[in-house]
Amino acid sequence: MDLDISRMAGSLYHWLWQHEFWLPPGITWEDMQESEDIQYPQPRDLLLSIPFALLLVGVRRAFERTIALPLSAKLGVKDKQKPKVQPNPVLETFYSRCCKHPKEAELLRLAGQCRLPPRTVERWFRRRRNADRACVSKKFCEACWRFTFYIISFCTGLAVLHDKPWFWDHRECWTGYPQQPLLPSLFWYYLLELSFYWSLVFTLPFDVKRKDFKEQIVHHAATIFLISFSYCANYIRIGTLVLVIHDASDCFLEPTKIFNYMKWKKTCDSLFMIFAAVFLFSRLVVYPYTVLYNTYYYSMEIFQPFSGYYFVNALLMILQLLHVFWSCLILHMVYKFILQGTMEKDMRSDTEESDKDEEREKGMEKEQNGVRGLGSPTQRNGSGVLRSRTPLANGHLQER
Repeated sequence: MDLDISRMAGSLYHWLWQHEFWLPPGITWEDMQESEDIQYPQPRDLLLSIPFALLLVGVRRAFERTIALPLSAKLGVKDKQKPKVQPNPVLETFYSRCCKHPKEAELLRLAGQCRLPPRTVERWFRRRRNADRACVSKKFCEACWRFTFYIISFCTGLAVLHDKPWFWDHRECWTGYPQQPLLPSLFWYYLLELSFYWSLVFTLPFDVKRKDFKEQIVHHAATIFLISFSYCANYIRIGTLVLVIHDASDCFLEPTKIFNYMKWKKTCDSLFMIFAAVFLFSRLVVYPYTVLYNTYYYSMEIFQPFSGYYFVNALLMILQLLHVFWSCLILHMVYKFILQGTMEKDMRSDTEESDKDEEREKGMEKEQNGVRGLGSPTQRNGSGVLRSRTPLANGHLQER
């Protein structure tokens, strides 16, 4: 049995690493052998990203506790006091096992089981959902960590690439491909970026969940696959351009969030407009020309299409579709800003649900009590005419 499994694993290994999948026609793995003077990317190097990712998780935890959290207190970032949720085993079991947003029929059934008014049960679920949402200080710490990393990675990328010929002439990405030596600076830059995205995957269940949670998972998966495949197939030159382009706009997104949590409205609005301009230009103009057109068209001048060519272009197109999705959200927010003169809340954020229904109910009770206190459902107006006032369902009173 063990022998059969080892044979199957060996067959799978040889099939996966066929040079036809990874290298252009006419190039084999023998042509990519290292020497004392020349080093090429080796797939086994990517295994280093896992321990480095765990190290980044530890560094992030220490950073948030010792730097970001005390900084949030000094800058006046305060968590909103949330109404306490009364313990209820029946509702808690339904909430955790079945659904967080029960339908009307389910609310009525639960109200009958608990012997509570349906409105009380609905209020309990609303408060329970709000209790699960991340507090402002946690969002602030997360934004501080990402801002710190994006600044470091973007500056590292510029320092590594500013003297490289393909940074200025994109056709140089394919000169001598795939036999392009791996420089130590490019290796560590790649390892830093790959480790960071692995760390995001590891902390995904604990990070602040936003409305584009599924799109974030797709983005992280596509990025990890793209970085890993581009390293194995020696697409490193084009990969470094992708990384720098993405970090450029992220450097403005995170401080926008930070100032939003600090309630510095004008600074937040200004930074968001800068972020929107950089994002739209870098992701919808620079990325398609510098990366997509370069990979799809210029590379054909050097080699014929092969499996890796189609695979890397497919991953790059997935990223571009995500760029279009987020660009639509950003343009919608910019449109609202132009009309209203103030920035709308982040459409990606999972905002708290307000207790407007609860406040309306209290208002109805107070108004009805005030009417009862007069001793009569009628009230005299200024001209001495008696008018009957009937409470409506919306909490207002209708005069007859």
